[in-house]
Amino acid sequence: MPVIAVEYFYTTATAAARDEVRPDHREWLAGLVERGVVLSSGPYTDGSGALILVSAADVDAARSLFEADPFAKAGLVDSARFTEWTPVMGTFVS
Repeated sequence: MPVIAVEYFYTTATAAARDEVRPDHREWLAGLVERGVVLSSGPYTDGSGALILVSAADVDAARSLFEADPFAKAGLVDSARFTEWTPVMGTFVS
């Protein structure tokens, strides 16, 4: 199954709200980790966004899945980019 790189981009205006919703967001992600859908996830150290690596059939499937993210549902993601990625070496190579 393809790996989709999901990039979230945030603005400083939503920082406080993200802090409030973060437990729900992480619980939602943890459920996807348990199912093997999310391969890895974490915020950028500068607070500008996050990278989430997802196993999905295609970009459209990943985009549809992420509509359920509590951050997205609360309007806390300024923009998102979904890109199919082909790992050729390392941890994510099957």
